Amino acid sequence: MPASDTTAGAEIGVTDAPMPADTAAISDALDRFNIEKTGVDDRRPLAVLVRDPETHQVIGGLTGRTSLGLFFVDLFFLPSELRGSGLGAEILRQAEDEARARGCRAAVLCTITFQAPGFYRKQGWESLGEVPCDPPGTSRVFMTKELTARSAAGPDARSAR
Repeated sequence: MPASDTTAGAEIGVTDAPMPADTAAISDALDRFNIEKTGVDDRRPLAVLVRDPETHQVIGGLTGRTSLGLFFVDLFFLPSELRGSGLGAEILRQAEDEARARGCRAAVLCTITFQAPGFYRKQGWESLGEVPCDPPGTSRVFMTKELTARSAAGPDARSAR
């Protein structure tokens, strides 16, 4: 661990390799604080996983979480050979449907201009804003989508597939 500092009776240090237990301690403490302030205990992970049909190893998918009426998309990846087939839209639809079932009213995510903002726009997401990042000319794109209204496909779209 790099050098640490003692400030206000607490030791602080910067690391690029936090232990999972350290990350969990911060996450759990923030969750307890939020529950105390809101009275709502609804934070849950959400994942839609894509597995190789032969090895059953995860090769892509979406991870995120739901909390306090919001669905947060943290990571979304598909190998290039699976893109453009409609699989990404289906993964996102399944995640959004699960978020709705959990009571989420909206969703948020961050992508990069060279990643998938066009894909998300096609799925009904809207840009909240952009923040420039590297390489020059690139931006982080913050996006949102209302989840309270069902898509044009209607509530029975899943059962029709």
